Amino acid sequence: MGQMASILFIVVMFAFLYFFMIRPQRKQQQQHQQMLSKIKRGDKVTTIGRLHGVVDEVNETEKTVTLDCDGIFLVFDLNAVAKISPAEDTAAKTVAPASGAAAESAATSEVESASSAADNESDSEAK
Repeated sequence: MGQMASILFIVVMFAFLYFFMIRPQRKQQQQHQQMLSKIKRGDKVTTIGRLHGVVDEVNETEKTVTLDCDGIFLVFDLNAVAKISPAEDTAAKTVAPASGAAAESAATSEVESASSAADNESDSEAK
């Protein structure tokens, strides 16, 4: 009976290790590999050493990535990439502030016209 309990304890420990340590780590590795397979030129990346740069070239055969870090080109192993931020569209950036600025200027002109109308009305009452 004592041998059966110790064998059962060992089996439970292996199951615990698998479900709480090995399985989540494998899922994390798969997600990292999927992220690396989607990397392309122009993406902003952060390496495991916390170096920030923009992808200039991806070499699939040698599994390397060339980063542009403010004019300095550095070659890293693909696995050194910790985080990828997709390349931002410059067109989307220019449209959003322009529409916000237009709305702000329209609101400002409405306030100015209302205040000038009130000034004109108070001037005519004073005369």
